[in-house]
Amino acid sequence: MTNKKDTLVIIPAYNESQTIRKVITKVKDCLPDIDILVINDGSIDATAEIAKKSGATVVSLPFNMGYGVTLQTGYKYARTKGYKYILQMDADGQHEPEYLNDLLKTIKEDKIDIVIGSRFLTKSGYQTSWVRQLGMIIFGKITSFIIKQKITDPTSGFQAMNHQVLKFLTGEFYPSDYPDADVIIFLHLAGFRIKEIPVIMYSAPNKKSIHSGLKPLYYIFKMFLSILMISLREKPYKKGE
Repeated sequence: MTNKKDTLVIIPAYNESQTIRKVITKVKDCLPDIDILVINDGSIDATAEIAKKSGATVVSLPFNMGYGVTLQTGYKYARTKGYKYILQMDADGQHEPEYLNDLLKTIKEDKIDIVIGSRFLTKSGYQTSWVRQLGMIIFGKITSFIIKQKITDPTSGFQAMNHQVLKFLTGEFYPSDYPDADVIIFLHLAGFRIKEIPVIMYSAPNKKSIHSGLKPLYYIFKMFLSILMISLREKPYKKGE
């Protein structure tokens, strides 16, 4: 099935009733003719209802399944519906929707396969915990070394991709929890073209992060292990094969 509109915005959401309406409204203001999909990851608040009333299509998971599963659900929906370009952003208000235009323009005009919005290519004043910041630095350097291209924000969920990447990311390898540096490396090994562009992101001090508590330590351990496994496994198919 080919969709009349070629671009879909995917917004994973878990208990984001306080911010989801504002996020959807701002996306529609920036890209008035675009389709918006909210993947409701088992929220126990009014996230799904508010998203529907705000004009988004909503797919609800039966219970909280994690960030990676939520994103891949959106990818599978987009692939089934025949979208050519995908934009993805968070539902908590950290991502500034006006940069969606820059992401989409870059992927179309520069003929890039996946564009990553980096909060560290501009002085946005973004702040996070020292543990998570350390993880960003470590995995940014590891990713940059492996793919021989500087990556400053390997944990950014503010991205754009084309249909070839979309097809690749609906495969079984996609991680269920933290798809970050390991996915960037895997995409590079598969021959996809990757580019970072500057965006503004805001801190969300009143929201419990998926990287809060002991989770940053688990994240660091898991990401090291995932990158190691990627380096040992069979090289993925080349783009276009």
